[in-house]
Amino acid sequence: MEDVNGTIVFTTVDRPFYGFDIFSVEVPPTLDAVNKWTEKRLTDGRSVNFNGHFVDESRTLAYVSERTGAPRVYLNRPVRPEPEPIPTPSEALFTDRPTVKDGQLYYVSTHEPPEQVFKSWSAVYSTRIDSGETTRLTPVGEVDFSPAISQSGKLVAVASYGSRPWSGDFHELSTEIVVFPASDPGRRVSVCGRGGWPSWAADSTVFFHRVADDGWWSVFCLDLTEDLVVSGDGPRRITPPGLHAFTPAASHDGRRIAVATRRPGSEFRQIEIFDIETEAFVEVTKRINPKFNHYNPFFSPESGHIGYHRFRGESATGDLTIPYLEPVKSPIAGLRMLRLNGSFPSFTRDGDLIACNHNFDPINGGVYVIRSDGSKRWRLLKNRIAFYTSYSPTERGVIYTSVGPIFEAPKTTVQIARITFNPTDLKDDQEEVQADVKILTSESSGNNAFPCCSPDGKWLVFRSGRSGHKNLYIIDAVNGESDGGGSGIRRLTYGECIDTMPNWSPDGSLIGFSSNRHNPANPNTFGIYVISPDGTGLRRVHVAGPEEADLERINHVCFSPDSKWLVFTANLGSVSAEPVSLPNHFQPYGDLFVVKLDGTGLRRITCNAYENGTPMWHSVIGEPDIGSLSLGDDADGVGEKLRGQFQEPLWITCDI
Repeated sequence: MEDVNGTIVFTTVDRPFYGFDIFSVEVPPTLDAVNKWTEKRLTDGRSVNFNGHFVDESRTLAYVSERTGAPRVYLNRPVRPEPEPIPTPSEALFTDRPTVKDGQLYYVSTHEPPEQVFKSWSAVYSTRIDSGETTRLTPVGEVDFSPAISQSGKLVAVASYGSRPWSGDFHELSTEIVVFPASDPGRRVSVCGRGGWPSWAADSTVFFHRVADDGWWSVFCLDLTEDLVVSGDGPRRITPPGLHAFTPAASHDGRRIAVATRRPGSEFRQIEIFDIETEAFVEVTKRINPKFNHYNPFFSPESGHIGYHRFRGESATGDLTIPYLEPVKSPIAGLRMLRLNGSFPSFTRDGDLIACNHNFDPINGGVYVIRSDGSKRWRLLKNRIAFYTSYSPTERGVIYTSVGPIFEAPKTTVQIARITFNPTDLKDDQEEVQADVKILTSESSGNNAFPCCSPDGKWLVFRSGRSGHKNLYIIDAVNGESDGGGSGIRRLTYGECIDTMPNWSPDGSLIGFSSNRHNPANPNTFGIYVISPDGTGLRRVHVAGPEEADLERINHVCFSPDSKWLVFTANLGSVSAEPVSLPNHFQPYGDLFVVKLDGTGLRRITCNAYENGTPMWHSVIGEPDIGSLSLGDDADGVGEKLRGQFQEPLWITCDI
């Protein structure tokens, strides 16, 4: 893909705020004697570290870290101060759930794409740590998540989606528990028709989570014979109703499970130990950090320790500053990827400045400008809710935005604003720059949003709900609707549908946008459309086959600098991990793709468990002067103080 190059800046919902590290506590033989837990941090405070596994009782740790711009597996040994990368396929953009057993690493990777869209790329692999020899354990054409290795290392359990196309589920994935011998991965046995996140006790008992019939996420277990036949009456429920319990980890003797819980009245996910014999819970992390979320517990081999990950805290050592821009691994040579601490970026013509929104509330919202080397940020507009930005390609001191609430109905008042400022005021000793705001749309015209400037700087295309439906309009970029001659605005698209998020091609010939006009009755299906600025040539750019067309959920369409390609966010790759194991993502299936204008050459360019979106593409080349997650442990340095501002999944409620 030699003609795919330049720089794409995009956002990942809440990811810059995570600051995860892995911690552990020592577990005494008798839990009723515990008065206080002592927590120890096991990772170094650099980047985001999560989903660990204890290799031994000395707390040798295998885990995932994003310090190189993509989730990779590392090993921490107590006798060595520096994390050691464990070899995994270099082309992988996402690796997860590592387990080390007898010199073999087991993990999830997404480096082999499926033959069709709407299937996850996640499969389970094993790699010899000494030689790097890698074997795919998941059959080609099938999808596996969350591998667990039995104590002997002879058996593997996975949450499998099988060979089915993804149906769009993500609150609870429609996976089954599948078990197979590590030496014979083709001998797969489905032991439970519904479940996720398996965990072994010995080689005969598998614990897993699923939503019970009463609506509570709960842990279940089943027993297996040596022939992998389910014994007894099948799965039995372990944790009681009245609270959510998920991502279980079984102790080696099967007498206890460590789980993440959400209890009624609490906003936080905590780690607790459940004694199966006494059917009693013992609080662990709530006694240490009651107002932090804790994720995905795991036992050491002899159950002497429990590990988990959480936000490292504002007073910890390590990365405490979020950079304005963060390098992300790109799958295409010549294409640079940068994650923005903000949303809706747009470049100046020469690429030295980026406009964006930081948040969507009056206090932290507004419009900001960032140097494209990540070294400085200024605020231009405050005390207003604003979303989307479009930098004028002809005036360095002009930015367009939408002023008003986001995600509202067609008749809600949202207006297009022209922001003007003096670029010479962008000085290193300033945090805010004075700007003037001119409203270009009338207050009675409804929901006007997503302005994008024409290459000559004279016109804006935007989405408006003034007709009762959200269609596209073109407006005078200086005078707006009231241009004095009655020709300041014209309608571009028509229909009882949603046309939204338009982007003007750099050569001026086309406007790309997202729309559900192929299925107006469904507000959740969007495809790519292009149209000429004079209203002719409307057509859909198909990225999936005809039988899959109504499954596309595509947004944030943007042209490449040469106007030959489109980048967009979409659901084409399903999910890469069980979403219940992560903080909130409205669309955990959102990844970035590129495609040619004729629908060929489709290529995925991000792959992780997060929601990626709002890309903007520029020809600028070069390396920004920024770190991997932060510029150091100085909270007053360049960037924003790390505060762990993220939520639990909003679809996990205790109101049942």
